[in-house]
Amino acid sequence: MAELDARLADAVTAGDAETVRALLEEGADPDAVGGDGLPVLCAAVAAYAVESVEMLVAAGADPDRPLPDGTTPLLRAVDAGSSAVWVAVRGPARLRDGERPLAAARRWYEAGAEAELRRLTGAHGPARSEIVRDGESGRIREITLGGRTVRDGHGAILTLLEEDLRILPPFGELVTRAVRQADAYGDGDGDGEHVDRAAARGTLLSRQSAETWRAVVEFHRHPAPAHRAFVADFLSVATLMADLSANHRWYEKRLAELLPGWAAVEPDAGVLAMLLRLLTDRCLPQARALGLRYADHPDPRVRRRVPWTLDPPEDPATARVVRGLARDPDGEVRQRAAEVLDCDAAEDREVLIALLRDESPQVRERAAYSVRSGRDGSPAVTEALLELLDAGGQDERLSAAYALACRDHPRTPEAYEKVGPLRPEYEHAPRAEGLWRWRFRNDPAGRRG
Repeated sequence: MAELDARLADAVTAGDAETVRALLEEGADPDAVGGDGLPVLCAAVAAYAVESVEMLVAAGADPDRPLPDGTTPLLRAVDAGSSAVWVAVRGPARLRDGERPLAAARRWYEAGAEAELRRLTGAHGPARSEIVRDGESGRIREITLGGRTVRDGHGAILTLLEEDLRILPPFGELVTRAVRQADAYGDGDGDGEHVDRAAARGTLLSRQSAETWRAVVEFHRHPAPAHRAFVADFLSVATLMADLSANHRWYEKRLAELLPGWAAVEPDAGVLAMLLRLLTDRCLPQARALGLRYADHPDPRVRRRVPWTLDPPEDPATARVVRGLARDPDGEVRQRAAEVLDCDAAEDREVLIALLRDESPQVRERAAYSVRSGRDGSPAVTEALLELLDAGGQDERLSAAYALACRDHPRTPEAYEKVGPLRPEYEHAPRAEGLWRWRFRNDPAGRRG
């Protein structure tokens, strides 16, 4: 057993989760002590090895085991500042003593991770800081100073602890935690979001009621864009959840009352883009008028939302606006306009042909997908699709082949040959079935090919 435990300690230190799993299954002690005299759980916490932490705790490692310095692995997880590690260490068991971790989380959060790290280490000079992943989708800042590393997710840990301990912080406090990192991490509309924001939003969503709605929505008048962005973010998720509840109509009515007026006066482009998305997602009738109003907005984030507010264009004036957006200098605006244009309309078709030869691969792909439903039989469209079969990106080639298949073009088999072996993410996509469906309609003898 001693050999197994030593190998377990080495695997944890090396970050080798698969070996950790295998050794635990062989009977290694999850509470084994490493060369530093500390439980291996502490090493996994310090390394932010979430998977190893989960396996050790599931196998019986004690998060509350007293350590020589008076702490426990659980307290060390609080200090480490990773909400993903905290959740893994916390496990399913009931907290034996919530007051110490709560006080520690509050101290770190109120002081700020870097300031508290300076106090503890006495180190001077600049800290090394980088944004890293925390868990599956969260982002977090990792700070190294004085030979010690922490992450700045103490706000999330504090929020999760309060939830465990049935403590209800004021709505305003949760909103403050959500937006505290806004300058460093954006508004949550990108590649992941700070864990403090996700935890605060999750807690507010769990407290859904008319009181919560009113308290959070009141921040849409806040002078700071970050607060208003959080309200838009909260409303987006809250209304999706309400769709599955008996409160659906109540939320829909409140959204219809709030969003159009707010979007009409919102000065921040990032927040306005979020509002236009909400208006479109909820199919509110005012979305079209607001889309027309903001079609020439100077910020591309806003213009990117406009085409979807105008889908489908119901009159010549709206169609002209969409065609104008298809010539926008921003590629993503052109890409979304391509999704709205109608290939069977002659003026739209000319614009789509230009987009099929656009400088942006993403625009070309979307234009190819858009013309799939055309009944025009235009040789110019066909020519542009055939050109795309020689594009460097498989996504473009696949959409071009799919469009040819949908338009019943006889060169569909050749087109799919040019697509090449599909990458895993495309194997079960509808576009991958285009050849089979073309054969079903046009080549009965080759249906099984």
